[in-house]
Amino acid sequence: MIFTVQHETLYRYSVPVGLAQHVLRLEPRPGDCRLVARELLIEPLPTVRSSETDEAGNHVVRVDFSGMSNLLSVVSRFTVETFMPLLLPVGTLPALPWTPWADDALAACLFEPQPDAAVSDFAWAIAGRTGFEAVAFLDALCDALYQRTDRRVRIDGDAQSPAQTLATAVGACRDVTVLFMAACRSLNIPARFVSGYQAQAETRDGLRFLHAWPEVHLPGIGWHGWDPTHGTRVGDDHVALCAAPRQAGTMPVEGGFYANGVTATLDCRVEIATRAQ
Repeated sequence: MIFTVQHETLYRYSVPVGLAQHVLRLEPRPGDCRLVARELLIEPLPTVRSSETDEAGNHVVRVDFSGMSNLLSVVSRFTVETFMPLLLPVGTLPALPWTPWADDALAACLFEPQPDAAVSDFAWAIAGRTGFEAVAFLDALCDALYQRTDRRVRIDGDAQSPAQTLATAVGACRDVTVLFMAACRSLNIPARFVSGYQAQAETRDGLRFLHAWPEVHLPGIGWHGWDPTHGTRVGDDHVALCAAPRQAGTMPVEGGFYANGVTATLDCRVEIATRAQ
């Protein structure tokens, strides 16, 4: 599938401010896609701009500024060709629950900051119904969260706690994502938070937003995604920007400013066009 994406972020300040260093996570992750075209426009112009790949394989741009400004505008445009991930083998993985991982990077994706007995019981019940087979459990968990959750678009803010989303059965994509992650972690399945884009519009009026879904690490296979917002495995209809053990590590634009008594406003707009190959 071909994705063409334009993601505009505009901060306005009531008085001119000094802009701190900003970290931008707006370029597709390498993997199941091929970058065809890329443009990143920043106003005011940074005095220093550097690119790097972080420990999780995310492409990160760091920008520094001088002087004062009453706005910060970041416009990201790209075209990518996405590919279907490999089919997952069924019945070849160790039975759940898994032994905790010794690898430090995976251990970070096992740590659950808000462990909850109800979430653990929910996960273990699904695992029992699927014979503790890993792929069957993940498919069933994804479908269960899709079927039981009243999905709501919430533009900004942190994800709810997994316990709240489970109890209320209401949440945005990021809320369902962290609940999926917590359920996996209760069975020692490493899970991480992914931000990106999807081919399907989130609302009936066609408005587009940044999307979120979980990925889990399967031994001998690597990272693979599920989308409990839609009850499906992640395929060529998703474009991942950033992956991290927690939502905070996936912010598309992260930074601050130096000033007192300032009112700041944020406007975002996402446009996505797709076509099948």
